[in-house]
Amino acid sequence: MADSIRKIVVVGGGTAGWMAASALSKVFGTQKYSLTLIESDEIGTVGVGEATIPTIQEFNKLLELDENEFMKATNASFKLGIRFVDWKRQGSDYFHPFGVYGVDMNVNFTHYWMRYHLAGGNGDFGLFNPQTIAARMNRFGRMSEINPKAPNVNYAFHFDASLYAKFLRRYSEARGVVRQEGKIIGVSQHPESGDIASVTLESGQTIAGDLFIDCSGFRGLLIEQTLKTGYEDWSQWLPCNRAVAVPCDKISGITPYTMSTAREAGWQWRIPLQHRTGNGYVFCESHLSEDKAMDLILQRLDGKPQGQPRVIRFTTGHRKKQWNRNVIAMGLASGFLEPLESTSIYLVQEAIMKLIRFFPRDRITDSLRNSFNAEMFFAYDDVKDFLIAHYKVTEREDTPFWAYCKHMDIPDSLKARLESFAQHNLSLVKPNELFKEASWFAVLAGQGLMPKSYHPVADLMPEDEFRWRMDRVREGTAGLANSMPGHEAYITKACYSPALVKA
Repeated sequence: MADSIRKIVVVGGGTAGWMAASALSKVFGTQKYSLTLIESDEIGTVGVGEATIPTIQEFNKLLELDENEFMKATNASFKLGIRFVDWKRQGSDYFHPFGVYGVDMNVNFTHYWMRYHLAGGNGDFGLFNPQTIAARMNRFGRMSEINPKAPNVNYAFHFDASLYAKFLRRYSEARGVVRQEGKIIGVSQHPESGDIASVTLESGQTIAGDLFIDCSGFRGLLIEQTLKTGYEDWSQWLPCNRAVAVPCDKISGITPYTMSTAREAGWQWRIPLQHRTGNGYVFCESHLSEDKAMDLILQRLDGKPQGQPRVIRFTTGHRKKQWNRNVIAMGLASGFLEPLESTSIYLVQEAIMKLIRFFPRDRITDSLRNSFNAEMFFAYDDVKDFLIAHYKVTEREDTPFWAYCKHMDIPDSLKARLESFAQHNLSLVKPNELFKEASWFAVLAGQGLMPKSYHPVADLMPEDEFRWRMDRVREGTAGLANSMPGHEAYITKACYSPALVKA
């Protein structure tokens, strides 16, 4: 074990590797630390069109990125949330927005909406969320530019993952990160501690390190193939284990949201970018063959395919230790939760920020490793229960896959949450959880689990005042959305890719 941490080696590039390299080079610099990233052009990455959540803005701020320049470089579009089609039942349609419903009124606004709804008010709770209304109209605009006095409207991005990795590579190399091209063919461990001492490339070159960040994808070259860390398998709750991905020509009118459509054995994503549309079918291989899934995705594209579908095989879950000895796994090397709620990059970001928080001044200790692992396990577990709820809370039993999902056993933590929500509109959200009350309400109510009751504080407001307030909130929400320009028009004005202009 090294007495001090000075040589940091990132194994693997792609989104995870270059995110780690860019953040560490920004925070720590390369004067006291050497930062080397090893990747092979031959191996490539899993990267397809990526959808994100608003937490990525914090990462961009850490790097001090210009948002428009970042979007131009990655052919990005804006994202206000996710539209879910056919999840409750075939023909259903709801929106999971970034942001809250209504305004702060002593208790969560959804309790007031429940009073409003149960008294005969409009059952469309999306009318009280600006992201939902704007998404329905294909509108987007930054409130800081349109009306700085207006409430903030949360948003994220869709971008080309390969272009994002290249963008962060340029950023990292400008700050002293050394990229080493080559395949790793050997790994050396310290005979006493078992820590990774060095890796050997196909060229014969040896690269030593004190701390290794494993971004080698599903294979987990260091964390699993070398250290035999083990894997926590969540397939019984999240049975999808395959995806076929293929881009197609861009759609007419770039939508400011990700589309998720439930299919016979899983679900299909649609991610709109400036230059193309990303598509994929996430499915359970025991209910649908890979060949059939490829045929179906090609039949269901909105534009001409740009190549043949690519198969991605995975097992949902995570490593039993994400920091083992002197290796920290990030991205697909650390685990995989299907992209249903666009959390893949968020989990990479969480790992990076926790590494920065627990970064050793001198030597790595069990205390640092245990703290990192406990917080990362919490992050994965938090997302896991939210994803399971999408499959469990459904009326669908029209295929064997959906019959299994509807009737499958679920974790006790999720059982308690669903029961509390169904009875009292309380989703039992803990302070550090990613998905807050508004997200749980959007998904659970959107999929048909409408609470029977609500918080008694919502009944204290006199009826006339209550009706007046609800009308004002609804009008204000609509006004906020209506103030935005068209999404594609806004992109063209603010952040259209110069590469597309040349084309």
